[in-house]
Amino acid sequence: MSTAYDVVAIGSGHNGLVAAAYLAAAGKKVLVLERNAWFGGGVVTRELTVPGFKHDQHSVGHIFIQANPLIRNDELGLISKYGLKYIYPEVPLISVFDDGTTLSLYRDRQRNYQELAKFSQKDAEAYLKFSEIAAHYLPMLIGTLYSAPVPMGAQFAMMDQSPEGREMFATMMKSSWEIITDWFEHEKVRLHFARMVGENLASPEELGSGISLFMFLAFMEKYGIGIPVGGSGALTAALIRCIEDHGGEIISEVDVSVIETKSGRATAVQTHDGRRYEARDAVIGGIHPHLLRGYLQDAGVAPHVFERAERTTTSPCACITIHASLHEKLRFKAGEHVDQAAFIELLPVSESRFRRSFDDVRYGELPKDPLLALASPTNLDPSRAPAGKATMHAWAYVPFEVGNHPAEYWDEIKEAYASQLVERMSPYFHNLTNDLIIGRHVDTPLDMQRTSPSFQRGDLHGIAGHQHQFGSHRPTPELGRNTVPGVERLYLVGPFQHPGGGVFGAGRAAAMRVFDDLKMNFSKFNKA
Repeated sequence: MSTAYDVVAIGSGHNGLVAAAYLAAAGKKVLVLERNAWFGGGVVTRELTVPGFKHDQHSVGHIFIQANPLIRNDELGLISKYGLKYIYPEVPLISVFDDGTTLSLYRDRQRNYQELAKFSQKDAEAYLKFSEIAAHYLPMLIGTLYSAPVPMGAQFAMMDQSPEGREMFATMMKSSWEIITDWFEHEKVRLHFARMVGENLASPEELGSGISLFMFLAFMEKYGIGIPVGGSGALTAALIRCIEDHGGEIISEVDVSVIETKSGRATAVQTHDGRRYEARDAVIGGIHPHLLRGYLQDAGVAPHVFERAERTTTSPCACITIHASLHEKLRFKAGEHVDQAAFIELLPVSESRFRRSFDDVRYGELPKDPLLALASPTNLDPSRAPAGKATMHAWAYVPFEVGNHPAEYWDEIKEAYASQLVERMSPYFHNLTNDLIIGRHVDTPLDMQRTSPSFQRGDLHGIAGHQHQFGSHRPTPELGRNTVPGVERLYLVGPFQHPGGGVFGAGRAAAMRVFDDLKMNFSKFNKA
């Protein structure tokens, strides 16, 4: 049995849904197929513990999508028509140190100056200059994020034409830690900014991470962190409403096995249970580069395209996440002001312990000093739990394979290790005991890979953000502009494509490529 559509999208991750929504809004007959029983990929809210408690299984805050014209200009009406609403806390991030002190990152530059001055007047003054540079970089960075990337050679050649461009190039090549230690002297200030950039699933000492420090800071000041009312999955729900409102269909529990091609063009998809869906205009695939060959075995793609895709590397920093439903809200010893932060970083007052935690993970060891962070979304959005109750979303970096054990070892140790992490967190709170927890759900790196093929080896960003997997070379030079050489009308989306992992709404760039190939006018969506 075969059913015909204009566009068939494989996977309902938010990037695929964004691309599908633009095409549906342009009048195309769109179908989205999802292998899971739920929609959204990494942007999903589920009752993971007990009924009545909504947990964001993966993404919690939406940062980089805030500058995307999809949201900034409400191009598809997700906000004005389809019910998406964000809360923007004045404190996107706070560092809570093990000595009880805190350092908040505000959206207001002057308040950040005052916060830093509590620890170092010199660092506070340096911050004003630093943040000004970040703000100067931001328009250039935003200009590259939401459309197909500029070819790498052209980008570097352009940067080499001016002193400012060469300085920016140098920043891109340096590590965040090198930049932080050049600018700031106080240990807590250094840790504060290093942990912020460490949320990018990489050690701040990773060469090539320097520009992310400026980008994170500039985004935090200008846009903050968007907390979707009702849960991260509210973005997914709004996109689905948009697609369905324009006549599109979204079907769960349909696992695609093969993309059919004819005369070098993607024409249909087949599922494992024998169904076939024709795609007259395009196939959009949320397909990890490690898995691409399996979908295109008979498509005539040059072998080196698959070989290079399969050599893409994931981050050593995989995630373990603890979701908990709580009898009451967490009470921080550091004070109630911590409650109003979106992300809360629990930090040792020790640069060496902080840095070695990343080293342990890189060597495949459970860190001796795990770096723990958490969110308690019900502090900002009480609708996610019954009255008076609360939720906790805590995470730490761990290796995909522990020591010499296979990844399946996580199934044996995950509950015990999660209990150890909760015990490590408890000194920061007045009330974090077993009696506080109603229910708990733990996702290990292996669980994440099982949940979504995009999260190979537990990498939330699909693949690592190394410089050789950046821009138009993400995931590879052949696949870096959302297409597959040798297969027309197949467009790739996902965290492993430019601009990277996180909630970017990057399916917009893939949609623009489809519009160009179909000689359609994308500019009608631009409401700026």
